Amino acid sequence: MAIARQDISAMADLDHALAAPSSRLRTDGTVDGRNAPWVEKFRPKNLDEVAAHKQIIDTIKRLTGENRLPHLLLYGPPGTGKTSTILAVARQMYGNSLANMTLELNASDERGISVVRQEIQDFASTRTIFSNKFKLIILDECDAMTNDAQFALRRVIEKYTRNARFCLICNYVSKVIPALQSRCTKFRFAPLDPQFVRTRLQYVADTERVNLGPGGLDAVVELGNGDMRRSLNILQSCHMAFDCVDQQAVYLCTGNPLPADIAQVLHWLLNEPVAEVFRKVVGLQVDKGVALVDIVRELHPWIMKTSMPVHAKVGLVERLADVEHRLAYSTSERLQLGALVAAFVKAREIIAKAAK
Repeated sequence: MAIARQDISAMADLDHALAAPSSRLRTDGTVDGRNAPWVEKFRPKNLDEVAAHKQIIDTIKRLTGENRLPHLLLYGPPGTGKTSTILAVARQMYGNSLANMTLELNASDERGISVVRQEIQDFASTRTIFSNKFKLIILDECDAMTNDAQFALRRVIEKYTRNARFCLICNYVSKVIPALQSRCTKFRFAPLDPQFVRTRLQYVADTERVNLGPGGLDAVVELGNGDMRRSLNILQSCHMAFDCVDQQAVYLCTGNPLPADIAQVLHWLLNEPVAEVFRKVVGLQVDKGVALVDIVRELHPWIMKTSMPVHAKVGLVERLADVEHRLAYSTSERLQLGALVAAFVKAREIIAKAAK
């Protein structure tokens, strides 16, 4: 029996008709609206907008342009553009069929062995009508998957390579089993260059009409530490909380100690008597609401820049690391403050001996 022309046309448009959003799929990485989180609002829409990691982006562009995209393993610190990159690739490859052709599972999803054997396998094993493109399965935070799930995924990747490509995203590549690593092309996303972060933040600030004060942008870049997601969240929080985003506003909003306060603490620790140092640091904690672990963390770069004998600096950094480790296990802050002061007393003795 002949098939009507309109029926064939309807079947050819099946991919577009079925492209409905799924609860487990981020169909678009961007969000519009005045009150949207800037992390999503300014997420790159295509590979041309992903300005950082140019060599990686150029390689992926070439592979997608030649329809030779392999299985990918993107790893590196948070906020360096791993998820944004693969979402831009998906939008570029699939366009309006994105929802049909992409499955994204992130850290909020259950990803035990049952999910690998059922949902992922079911999605990978089917082909889309009237399309010769492979599907894309994005497994974000894959370093949180159980070993059993990773071993099961290894076989799924091998079996359905013809139908699908897998993109594994993680922060710690050492937690991904070697068998999975060997089946993927690995790209490391390093922390973003401060100059790139500054340029992007300036663009966002101009677009959102942020009133930047003295040292505000520098403070956001410093506290972001190469993490674009964190930097944008800090900038948006400060913009919502203060009329002028200057250095003091940024540090107050994030709860980090001001550089001037850390410089003062370092001066006390290297020059004041033990009891006086203890009293002044406790007073600073009470007045400014600063945690001891933040003081210890911020003291480290200042110590590395301070001129003192190498063996004094080495011993001091080692004892600071011990204090930070103990603070992570909910020990007494007062007792650890005493340990911090004692570490500097020993360093002062070494400095005094070297000066003779």
